[in-house]
Amino acid sequence: QVQLVESGGGLVQAGGSLRLSCTASRSISTLYAMGWYRQAPGNQREWVASMTSGSMTNYANSMKDRFTISRDNAKNTLYLQMNSLKPEDTAVYYCNAQAVSGSRDLNDYWGQGTQVTVSS
Repeated sequence: QVQLVESGGGLVQAGGSLRLSCTASRSISTLYAMGWYRQAPGNQREWVASMTSGSMTNYANSMKDRFTISRDNAKNTLYLQMNSLKPEDTAVYYCNAQAVSGSRDLNDYWGQGTQVTVSS
């Protein structure tokens, strides 16, 4: 089991920056991967960025030049630095963790989400 708690969302003007945090209830170095997703009203949840246990990162094309995913293993925390924010980035942002169970299944865990609102 992994509990995830996001923070750092808020209201920001277009062009501004925010840093989201996701703190896990266990050591994140033991997780298979972690990532960020977002869901805007009326839209499906979409993948934003992810990081493997080996620190390989991947980004959705529309965000890779503006967003940076990182982590601090000592704090069990994953971050998403978001720069040059646009109104279309407005969404609830969710933290995701993937962990391998004892039976070798890959399980997904989600945080409660944090709202990001970008005003024009």
